Amino acid sequence: MTELSQQQTEQAGACTRDWRKSMSDHVAYALLVYTGLQILLTIKALSAGVTTILPYFVLVFLVVAIIPACRWFEKRWTQMSDEQASDEAYAAAFRRDVSGLWALAILLPLALTGLCKLVL
Repeated sequence: MTELSQQQTEQAGACTRDWRKSMSDHVAYALLVYTGLQILLTIKALSAGVTTILPYFVLVFLVVAIIPACRWFEKRWTQMSDEQASDEAYAAAFRRDVSGLWALAILLPLALTGLCKLVL
């Protein structure tokens, strides 16, 4: 019975989540989604007859702004020790940060494109 419980403990340890890696994965995917969405929205705005250079400035601004924001989300998690990185007590904070990251990645391009359309 002790061998079985030891194997279960080892398997449970192997299945624990590494918050550092998970956050890095989320940041990478969020940047891909963000970039694709921003390019799609910029191309759509340009094809709609926008003749100013404003969409290009918005695109550059968003690329410059999103990288430090994503780095901020990731920094908290990459500085964890090995024990903290697998501690389930961080699950709620992780979900909060991931939700904020994805909200930023999806809503920021939509909001700024909408703002540019209002200005133009």
